[in-house]
Amino acid sequence: MRRSHRFRQVINYVNLSTPLGLLIARIGGARTRRGQRGLVYAHGYRIPFPVAGAFTVGNVVLTKHGEGYLTGCLLDHESRHATQYAFCVGLPMLVLYVLASAVSYAVCGHPASWNLFERMAGLDDGGYPRVRPWWTRRRRSRSS
Repeated sequence: MRRSHRFRQVINYVNLSTPLGLLIARIGGARTRRGQRGLVYAHGYRIPFPVAGAFTVGNVVLTKHGEGYLTGCLLDHESRHATQYAFCVGLPMLVLYVLASAVSYAVCGHPASWNLFERMAGLDDGGYPRVRPWWTRRRRSRSS
């Protein structure tokens, strides 16, 4: 494991975001296992919230999908979220993320397209659309 991944792993454990992620995985009935980059994969998450293919809390990446889903660009995206937890000192990231989702929704009607955290993690890697702000969209003519 790279030194930066180990450092992130320790920081996210100390700031309590990874223990919270493990608790959420347990409550959600997910099976956990060690993954790449110091992450913990939690497959088979059964709670229907949040509505996403995968989401990260600390160093725990949760998904309703089975083994093999967390690969490639999606894993890159979720790994960046784990780093964001370390930079945001853990649990404050949850509040900041909700605020960023609200701003994004106000800007374009989608909770991820203008969410600072999703943009920094890579919208395309996370499978999110690039929705333009509402004020840049053309109005449809009422005469048509």
